[in-house]
Amino acid sequence: MTFEPIWNSIIAWYLFLAGLGGGAYVSAAFLRWRHPEAVNMIRIGRVIAPVVVIIGLCLLMFDATAGLHNPLRFALLLTNFGSVMTWGVVFLGVFVVLSLIGAGLDLAKRNVPLWLDVAGAVFGVCVAVYTGCLLGVCKTFPLWNNALLPILFLVSAMSTGMAAVLCVAIFRHPEEFNRVGVFKKFHFCLPIIELVLVASLLFVTASNASPAGWESVMNLVGGDCALAFWFLFVLVGLVLPTALETWLLFFSPKEFEESRKAHWISFASDAGVLIGGFVLRLLVLIAAMPLTMVVPWY
Repeated sequence: MTFEPIWNSIIAWYLFLAGLGGGAYVSAAFLRWRHPEAVNMIRIGRVIAPVVVIIGLCLLMFDATAGLHNPLRFALLLTNFGSVMTWGVVFLGVFVVLSLIGAGLDLAKRNVPLWLDVAGAVFGVCVAVYTGCLLGVCKTFPLWNNALLPILFLVSAMSTGMAAVLCVAIFRHPEEFNRVGVFKKFHFCLPIIELVLVASLLFVTASNASPAGWESVMNLVGGDCALAFWFLFVLVGLVLPTALETWLLFFSPKEFEESRKAHWISFASDAGVLIGGFVLRLLVLIAAMPLTMVVPWY
């Protein structure tokens, strides 16, 4: 008989920061492609990426108390390439190195090669997907063992990464923030996609043949986690940002959209996306119910 690990809020922070870091570097690469004139926002994405991922890794090592007592256990993670964790270590290690080089070159006012941004974006996507696959290997939790979860975490990572870049740009470089229309419209679509994915995830999990899947969904929508799910995740993290950005991008006059008041509204919208991104991961961790295991007596 085996027991699955039960993860806590520290792991939620790790999953959130790792995804945000990957999304931030993808944001920088996207800005370089569509808005190459936004050099400061590109730099913001490149700097955020390694910083938040390294913080997340430090939290992960703090949580892995056994590994701290025996550091060799961390190295042993690289010995089993049939394990999701091993591939996660590879993705995270390569991504941190690439993003640190990219950030260092940018801060030193040196040219960042295109191949470096492309490679960093690819590994950023891999890191974001891995955070969902890490939970998916726990087959006794129907909410985690679902093919939609890595896709949901990927979309959420891209959304939070872009939101983090936009939040900093609003204060540091508002003139560039006003000019990145394609970037903001792409970011606008992500919470909508995320809402569809969440609904699909809950439907598939609730339809699971085991009571654990149904109980996990009920925990989220009508149980102990319901208030955080509906208010912090759905309303603050998805619905309000979508409503506010719909108004700003498609219905408000251009003069107002570029005003300081509109910037504060955009900041509130993007801050909501960040809150929702963390709450999503925390709720997925704490609401999941395990399958009931029956041990026969002989």
